[in-house]
Parts: sequence; C-alpha cells; structure tokens
Amino acid sequence: MGAVGATGRGPGLVPSALRTPLRATLLLMGVLATGLAQSQIPASVPRDFWALPENVTVLEGATAELRCGVRAPGSTVQWAKDGLLLGPDPRIPSFPRYRLQGDPDKGEFHLHIAACDLSDDAEYECQVSRSETGPALVSPRVILSVLVPPKVLQMTPEAGSSVTWVAGQEYVVSCVTGDAKPAADIAFLQSGQTISSISANVNAGSQEKLFTTEATARVIPQSSDNGQLLVCEGSSPALDTPIRVSVTMNVLFPPGPPVIEWPDLDEGHVRAGQNLELPCVARGGNPLATLQWLKNGQPVSTAWGTEHAQAVARSVLVMTVRPEDQGARLSCEAHNSVSTGTQERGVTLQVTFPPSAITILGSVSQSENKNMTLSCITKSSRPRVLLRWWLGWRQLLPTEETVMDGLHGGYVSMSNLTFLARREDNGLSLTCEAFSEAFTKETFKKSLTLNVKYPAQKLWIEGPLEGQRLRAGTRVRLVCLAIGGNPEPSLTWFKDSRTVTEPRPPQEPRRVQLGSLEKSGNTFSRELVLVIGPSDNQAKFTCKAGQLSASTQLVVQFPPTNVTILANTSALRPGDVVNLTCVSVSSNPAVNLSWDKEGESLEGLAARPRSAPYKGFAAARSTLLRVSSRDHSHRVTCRAHSVELRETVSSFYRLNVLYRPEFLGEQVLVVTAVEQGEALLPVTVSANPAPEAFNWTFRGYRLSPAGGPRHRILSGGALQLWNVTRADDGLYQLHCQNSEGTAEVLVRLHVHWMFSWEKLGEEEEDHSLDDMEKMSKGSTGYLRIHHAKLAQAGAYQCIVDNGVAPPARGLVRLVVRFAPQVEHPTPLSKVAAAGDSTSSATLHCRARGVPNIVFTWTKNGIPLDLQDPRYVEHTYHQGGIHSSLLTIANVSAAQDYALFTCTATNPLGSDHTNIQLVSISRPDPPSGLKAVSMTSNSVGLEWKPGFDGGLPQRFRIRYEALETPGYLYMDVLPPQATTFTLTGLQPSTRYRIWLLASNALGDSGLTDKGTQLSITTPGLDQPSGEPDYQPPTGQPAGPSGLPLLPVLFAVGSLLLLSNAFCIGGFLWKWRLRHLAEGISKKTEAGSEEERVRNEYEGSQLTGDRDTRSSTVSTSEVEPYYYSMRDFSPQLPPTLEEVPYPQGFTGLEDEDMAFPGPLYDEVERLYAPSGAYGALYDEVHMSPYDHHWHDHKYEEPRGIYDQVAGDLDTVEPDPLPFELRGHLV
Repeated sequence: MGAVGATGRGPGLVPSALRTPLRATLLLMGVLATGLAQSQIPASVPRDFWALPENVTVLEGATAELRCGVRAPGSTVQWAKDGLLLGPDPRIPSFPRYRLQGDPDKGEFHLHIAACDLSDDAEYECQVSRSETGPALVSPRVILSVLVPPKVLQMTPEAGSSVTWVAGQEYVVSCVTGDAKPAADIAFLQSGQTISSISANVNAGSQEKLFTTEATARVIPQSSDNGQLLVCEGSSPALDTPIRVSVTMNVLFPPGPPVIEWPDLDEGHVRAGQNLELPCVARGGNPLATLQWLKNGQPVSTAWGTEHAQAVARSVLVMTVRPEDQGARLSCEAHNSVSTGTQERGVTLQVTFPPSAITILGSVSQSENKNMTLSCITKSSRPRVLLRWWLGWRQLLPTEETVMDGLHGGYVSMSNLTFLARREDNGLSLTCEAFSEAFTKETFKKSLTLNVKYPAQKLWIEGPLEGQRLRAGTRVRLVCLAIGGNPEPSLTWFKDSRTVTEPRPPQEPRRVQLGSLEKSGNTFSRELVLVIGPSDNQAKFTCKAGQLSASTQLVVQFPPTNVTILANTSALRPGDVVNLTCVSVSSNPAVNLSWDKEGESLEGLAARPRSAPYKGFAAARSTLLRVSSRDHSHRVTCRAHSVELRETVSSFYRLNVLYRPEFLGEQVLVVTAVEQGEALLPVTVSANPAPEAFNWTFRGYRLSPAGGPRHRILSGGALQLWNVTRADDGLYQLHCQNSEGTAEVLVRLHVHWMFSWEKLGEEEEDHSLDDMEKMSKGSTGYLRIHHAKLAQAGAYQCIVDNGVAPPARGLVRLVVRFAPQVEHPTPLSKVAAAGDSTSSATLHCRARGVPNIVFTWTKNGIPLDLQDPRYVEHTYHQGGIHSSLLTIANVSAAQDYALFTCTATNPLGSDHTNIQLVSISRPDPPSGLKAVSMTSNSVGLEWKPGFDGGLPQRFRIRYEALETPGYLYMDVLPPQATTFTLTGLQPSTRYRIWLLASNALGDSGLTDKGTQLSITTPGLDQPSGEPDYQPPTGQPAGPSGLPLLPVLFAVGSLLLLSNAFCIGGFLWKWRLRHLAEGISKKTEAGSEEERVRNEYEGSQLTGDRDTRSSTVSTSEVEPYYYSMRDFSPQLPPTLEEVPYPQGFTGLEDEDMAFPGPLYDEVERLYAPSGAYGALYDEVHMSPYDHHWHDHKYEEPRGIYDQVAGDLDTVEPDPLPFELRGHLV
C-alpha cells in the first residue's frame, strides 16, 4: 500500500507538514516505491481526475461527502486525512463513520462521513496508486470544516430571574457562551433596544478548535423599563436562530404627587354635620405610593388601596364635619421606599355651623297680673343669628339684644324680654326663635309653656247620707270635687287627720282604693272607695284642696271583731271542773253570748261590760264544766249572736283530758283463722296520752315486741300471726299502758282446718284455679266452677292439711260434654292401594267428644254398606278419644277409587272428614323446605313430607354452588327423617338447594316451589346460628376428606343394619298379615278384638304391609302425610270398669276418689308415677296396673254403667265409668 501511495504523489507532492514520525516514515516508503515503479512500468494510457474534491462546511452531527472521480483503470484509490492514508477498503475499518461510496467501475470513490464531529475537521486528499497504464495521482487538498454551535448561554444575574433595580443607577450585566466553532457573537437588548456599550472577549474553549465568548454591558434602568426584559443574545454561523436568555427588570421609582379630588367647586367650605368624603390619588411609583391623611399635622387615616392595573394608589378620608373643625388643615401625603422625600397636598376647612342649642333663662310660672322677665341665649354659631320672641301667635318686642364671641370662631346671641302675666295667657307657648340667611332652610327655636297661677273656686264631697247605717264589709264610694284653679288642685283625703293612702299588703284583700286626680273641663275630682270595717265607725273623712276643705262621717255596724275563750287550767283529768270565760271584744250593736258542748247547751253567767274599741260594745260570759274521759277532744263553743245583724261569731275551746287506756265497745274479742293462713288480732283502745306499750301474752308467755318468725305487733298494737297452726288456738292477753295507768283485755283465737285444691295434668297445661271459687263449711271443702269450659275438664285433687303429717288427699273428675271434633287438618286426605282386587286398604278416622261418638261412612256421598264382606269397621273408645278403622279388602280400581267421608255424631252435634282412596304412584313433592340454622360450612334443613304414593319413600338433597358448575347429591338418613344438616359447605358462598322425594315408582320432581331454597353461608368472622336439634349429618357426594378406616367401618355397620332390617321386616310383615286376617275373620271374637285393640291402643303397627296402604294427615297450613305402615295412634289402653280396692269405703259421693285412668282433653293419662298408693297416704289405694283385661269385647252401649246421680233412671248411662263425674 505504501508503494502505491508514493507513486500517486511524485517527488514534488510531499506533504508540507508531517505531524508525526509515522507520517514521515510512510511518506519515505511511498517515494521509494514510486521510484521503483517508474523504473518498471512504461508510459501507457493517460490517467486523470474527472471529479476533484472541494472544500465542505457542515454542522456538528451532520453528514459530509467529499467527491472524487478517477479515470485510472487497474489502480487503487484511497483517501488521506491530514496525510494519514485511510486505506483502499471501502468500509474503512479504522473509522466506523467513514466509507467509500459510488461505483468503482465508473471511477467513483466519494468519501462519506456520518455524524460529523470536531475530530473530522481536517485536510483531505484523494490518491490514485501507480499502475501499468500510468503513474500515481494525488488530488488537491480540501478542507472539511465542522461548525459547533454554542450549547449554553450563561447570564449574570441568573437567567430567568427577576432583578430589582433603582431607576437612574448603573448596573453591570455579563453573558458567557459555551464552546463553539467559530466563536459566537453576543448582543444585549434592554426593553427591546440594543445596548451599544458592550465589551467582549474570545477565549479558548475546553477543546482544540473550540472557543468561548464573554461580554459585559453597563445598564442604567429607567422607570419605563419596569417589568420589561433584559436579553442576552448569542449568534453563530452554526445556529439558525440566536439563543437567548433574559432577566425581568423590577425597577423601583418614586410615585407622582398626590391629588385631592374636592367634591365641589368651593374648595374648603363645608357645613357642620356634613359627611365629607375626600379622595386622594397618587399615580405611578414602584412600589405604588403609601398614602396617609393628616389633620393639623396629626394622622387621622392610614388606610389606602392600590390598583396595579392602572398603577394608582387611592385613599378616601371619611369624616363628619364638626364646628371645632373650623380652620383645620387636611393634608394627604404620598411616598414609597425609594422616595427622596414626602409629597403633600393640603386644604383648609371653612366650617359653617348653626347654634347647637337655645336656652331660655327665668321662670315661666307667675301669679296673674305680675311681670315676668326672661332671657334667651344661643350657643356659638357661624355666622351669627338674630333672635325674636313669640307668645302664642303674637310677637313680643325684646327689651335688649347682645352679640358676643363664641367657640370655634363663632358668635353667641342674647335677647332679654319683660311682659305682664295674665290669666288668659295661661297655657300659651312662649317661643324664642333664632334665624340667619346662612340657614334659610332651618329654624332654631326654644319654647316653654306659660303657667299663670290662680286659685280654685269651689270644693264638696259626694257619698252616703250623713248618719246612714252601713254594714261592715259594704263597699262605700266617696268623691271629692273642685272647680277651677291653676295649678290643678291636688285633692287630698284624710281620715281623722291622717292622710289616706292605698296600702297593698301581700295576700290581703284590697280594702282601700284611692283614685287618681281626674279632670273634666274645668272640674277636678278624686275618688275614694272603701270596704268599710269596724275602724271606720264614727270616723271623719276630709278632702282638702289648698285652703279649701270638706268632711263627712260614717256609721258602721259590725259583728264582734274577736271572740276569745279563757280557761282557768290547761291540764284536766276525769272529775275536774274547768271555768271557761268567753269575751267579745267589740261589736256594733251589742251581741248576746251563749255556750254549748258538742251541740249540748250549757248554762253561763254574764260578766260586767267593759269599754270597747272602734266606739262599739263589749260583752263577757262564763260557764263551769265537770269533765270525764269521754270529754277528751270535745269542743266547747261560745257563740256571739247579733239580732240586728242576724250574724253569729263563734269560737271553741278543745278539752284536753288525761286518762288511762280504755278499750272501746267495738273491741273484737273473738278472731277466727284458717290453719296455715294468717290471723290479725285487732286492738281498739282509747287513751290520752297515747299508749306507750302493747304487751301480748299467750299461755303465760310474753310475745316479743320486736316480732318473731310467725308474729308481728303492728304500730296500733294489733297482733299479726301467719302460718297459723292449731297450736295457736287459745286466749291472748293484751296489757296496754300509758303515763295515766294501764288496761287489759283477752282476745280468743279460733283456728280452723284448711282445704286446698289443685288440678292434675301435664306440666304444659294450665293448672290455674283463679277463675274458680273455693269454699268450706265446717269439715267440708267445695270448689265451685262457674261456666265450665272444655279446658277445665280433668282430674282435681282436694288436700286437707291440719298440721299433722301426712295431709289427706281425694280425687274428683270434671267431665265437660262437647260436640265431636274430627281430626281433619285439611279438607282431603289420601290413602293409596293397588287396585288389582288382591290388596286391601285401611282408612282411619279419629275424633274427640263427650258423650260417646257414633261413626258412619259414605262413599262418594252414598252410605257405605258395612254388611258387604269387603268392608270391615273397628271402633275404639278411650275417654273422650274415639277412632274408627275402615278396612277395604280386595281393592278394585273401578269400585273403590273414590271419596270416602267419615262422620262422627253424638247428642251434641256432628263433624266429618274426607279421605280419597287412590292408586299407588310416585310420591308428592315435600313442602315447607326451610333453613333452621346455618354456620360457615353447614346448613340445617327442615321440611314436611308429602304423600308417599303408597310406597316407602326416601329423600335426597341436590345442591350447587352458584359460582361452581355441576350438582352435588346427598341422601337423607334415616329415610323418614324430616330434618337434616348438610355439611361440607364453603364460607361466604351462595348455594341453591333442592329436595326430592322418591319411592319404587320414581321421584317427585323439582317443579314444586317448596322444594327449592337459596342460601348464602356466613363468613368465618360472622356469627352463626346453631339448630336446636341436630339430626344425622352427611357429606356431599364426591371426594371426601374422611379417613379410610372410619368410612369402611361405617359402610360395614350399614350393611349389618340393612340385613337386620330385612329379616325384621320379613317377620313383622308376616305378623301384620296374620293380625289382619284375624281381624277380618273374627270380628265377634272378644279375645281377638281385645288383642287387636290392645295392639292399636299400645301404639303398635296395624294393617297388612302387603296392602301398600297409607294414610294422610295435615298440620298447620301445608299438608304432610303418614304412611299406614308406620301408623301408631297415641291411645293408651282403657279399662271399662275398675273395681275400687278393698278397704276403700266409708266415703260420701262428694269425697269419693277415682283411682282409675283419668280423662283429659289432651288424650293423656294423669296417673301419678309410682301408682296412687305412694302419693295418697290418707286414702289407702292399691297400685293401678295398666293392662288389658281378658273379657270379651262388647258394644260401647253395653259397657257403660249409670252415673251415681242417675241411679233411679231406667235408661243406661251413656258414659263409661272412667268418664263419670260432675257433668256440666
């Protein structure tokens, strides 16, 4: 390669500058190679450049291309950069951004440089190596100039900031560019205008061939530059547009002078009372001006506002002008932080003000026909005012007028007046008026009312006639009248020279009402209203008006003001004599005195009369009285009677006689109590003072006054006993004592035995006897029941307890007759049987009623012929419970699939129910499916089974989680269960649950709404309800988490149980068939009937299992069904007659007890557990054994005996023995 390069250059083309030894070495090798080649290659075809490279200038990062076109076939072409050969390889591996472009066959060897940077800034030449056809060629050197724009422009102050300068001062601003090629130019612009005074320096950059420029400018800001930009602009050939940075100039300058905007043309002239608003405006300034108002050099307002949009500061002085503001100077000052001084604008006030007041000196009250002298003086005013006088509408001439200097630069005016007072001038207005041309719209005046004095002309009193007798309490009206006078006469009332006032003591009647002075024309009056009393008798009432007066006198009749009784002693004892004196203090006219004691008249002795107040009459009368204990608290009354007034005043004296205790005649001496009850021994005693102690003794023993376990002494002395026994019977002695003595009394207590009653029955029944009446006569107790109800039927027990254990007991039964009540919860029940003429069906009808019930059957409304051998009826009676079983043999679908009606009748009425005989079928859907409990992983279900279709049915649960596809199934065990707990659920999950019933013919389907349920299980943190009853549980079908061994054990147990059930079912089926055959063949055989009835009554299964029959019953509203193969009626065995045990004799009918089974309306026996012998010790009853007797079955009407009360009748009693009793 070095040889080829040397051939192209020639001896005269050695590079002018070899920067490194490597370049020199390469050049030498090229020269040598050229010489050798010239000696070997002869001259041939001409060789030249058809396209020479040219100088190129590019921006940093741009692409550059140096063109080179050569006509030199067979030669090698390469480029040299600053004398460094780049090599002939078009890819130029040493320089990844370099490559040769063009078609070599056409001689195109253009150098392409991508993403030029500063390292590419150099001299380039295109070299062609020597070849057989010619010598080497070298193109002229060209320069590739790479322009680098400045990247940054830094400014001081910091670009983008805001600088605060003061207008007129000089500030220095500098700007520096970043690295650039060539060096950038810098210019400054102030508010858009170029600054000429700039000094700039170019410095070497961070790399070779790069330069930085630093420029400085001196700036003097003006007020117009406020808010404008100061811009530093950098420009370069490498930039399309200059780069700029700037700062915002905040130029501070003082505001303009303030201006006061006076509201009218007459500056400074105001009126007192005027509300003055003076605006002060200062324009310009940065910051805006601070304004304040001064009054006589003292600040009065420092509030101002600014409007930045208009660059205005504004302050408004609001003041109310007063007279003392006369001559005051108001000034507005403006300045800011750069102000050299304060700018001020002022105005002087000229205040016009009227007199603030007018005063009239002197008295306006004068006697008639005398001179009056008055003076009128004004307060200070500006300008001065004139004065004039008016009397009514008549102007008076003043005697003297004076003007003086006043306050605040004003003037004071004064006018004197003297005139003669006349009676006709009384009441006229005397006015002093001030006026001035400055106050044409206002009038200032002062007025006084003239008071001319003259006396009244006449005075008199209107009231009752002189000497008229008035009754105390009468309302009397006195009126005092006067004519004329000024001042108005002050009418004053006097009673016996004392002024009458109107006292109003609290809680006392208003006896004196003093009216106010009233005027009617020229007449004056004042009223005095009295509710007269004793003190008004002969009193003198006077009315005065100045020197005039008038009087009147009243005569008042009144009853005694006070009646007092005086006694010679206060402590009295039986036999003492007391002297009582009655004194009537005062009355008018005199009264008569009399004595009585509790309505009994007493003799008295009149005393000598004495002087009495209120000019009335006094009286006194005495009496002597011997007292006894019966006189204690009696009242001795003195009565003062006035014949003329027809009025009596009374007073009484209560006698206080001290005596020892005395028992009164109503004291109870005999008390009767019931054993185990309570007893109260009352005390009726009289004593003064009250008894201090009540001491009770019984059989020589004193009862504790503090009480004991079974006694208590009450506050009045009565003795209360409880849990009384026969030992408490006897005499009780009471010792009563006070300070005057003692007394004793004996009280007899008789204790009777006590009877108690209770009703026997189950715990859930009502055993209350509140509505029954309990009575006893001597040794006989009675329980009276009014309007007996069916709920009150049953056994009652009488208990007699006299305190000696054990108590005696007796039983009695109440039988209540009522019409039949058939058990038919729904209108229709169903029984299924195969209609193949080989099966049988049993229909069950059950009713309650007293007396006995007779059953009749109909089929489709037609009476059933029980003589037909295919129909057999068995009737059972137990107390008030009656049953009829109708067995249909060889059931035919054509004849027997019908509606059978059972009717129960007794003398009090009838009732019926319907039973539908149908074919065996699939079961009906169960109903009433509901959730009774729920936890986070289980739900307790409950339902009512439907009709089983005549075949054994079982239940299956289908359920799904709404978020999970697919169904899960669970069989209910045991099959007949109606409750089940479904487990294995997930918390907080929605489930839908279905219930299916199935038998051998199929399932009930899922169409019934009652067999579907939607639930949502609670979360783990939510409370869950547990079922009251936990039936057998199961897990859903599918994989189970149970251990294998328990599962195998459970499966084995189920297999063993199923085998046992199969064997037991076979034996049971054989037995039932045998029983059914016995019933159909031996309806008259007593032993067989008793055995069948015993099985029925003892809750045993009846009917033939092969008949596939069932019965249907209902509860509440929705139907549920019972299969006949599982039917077990709850009828206990019955004894038609039970003989009394030996030794149970000597009792009357009313005391008779029945040891047999007890009747009750809820179909249960009330026989005490353990037999009656252990419970009733007083009546020796043998244990009662519940079993069936082996006597022959009889018709019901043949086994009823007569009731005891009907023994004389011929007809047999319609009730069985166990139902006999008190019929109601």
